[in-house]
Amino acid sequence: MAAGSADESLAGALAAHGLMARGGFVFDDDEAAPAGPSGAEATAVVLVGHAGSAIWPHFSRWRVAQPAALADPLDCWSRATIGTIAKRFSARAVFPFEKPFLPFQRWAMRAEGLKPSPLGILIHPEYGLWHAYRGALLFETRVVEARPQAMIHACDACVEKPCLFACPADAVSATRHDPDACLAHLRSGRGGACLGRGCLARLACPVGAGWRYDDAQQAFHMRAFAGAPVDR
Repeated sequence: MAAGSADESLAGALAAHGLMARGGFVFDDDEAAPAGPSGAEATAVVLVGHAGSAIWPHFSRWRVAQPAALADPLDCWSRATIGTIAKRFSARAVFPFEKPFLPFQRWAMRAEGLKPSPLGILIHPEYGLWHAYRGALLFETRVVEARPQAMIHACDACVEKPCLFACPADAVSATRHDPDACLAHLRSGRGGACLGRGCLARLACPVGAGWRYDDAQQAFHMRAFAGAPVDR
């Protein structure tokens, strides 16, 4: 994004909700870009996400005021929060959970120079596996392209690779991640440790350990993935 007060204001607007800009880029001239706020092709995208549990207090306070049976509450919070910020900055908000699905992981790799871990999650050299992309802002005004620095892939530098041996469902290997095996384990009655503590393979990764999600946040994500009831 271009330097200046507008960027600083966007950073502040996101930070007020525990969010942050996770890099961005200008679409190539010959690239089919999604529509921006007016319906014309967007010229640039800025990824919006978080690291660690920065969003959790904000989401938790919002959640208390919502109906107990609200479906996909974190997605609802993301849509409401990022959507409001998008209007303020003349952008279109898009989300990784909405159809037609947009290439969020490819955008994220392009914006921040990250690569996938054996768990399928992009691994960050500082945050490890404890980060996420909650949405993106599409702009129709060209902004300065942020060229990500070439980052060292943390998994390549990891010798012991404890994540490959920590999964009780054998859903993680050096060559694949099997979400169906993970889901079957969680629903089998043997997945209590994972549901209560979070993904054991993810917890085994030593990178970014200081950014690990709070226990409540980890349990929320695991129970949501398993289709189990989540606490308010």
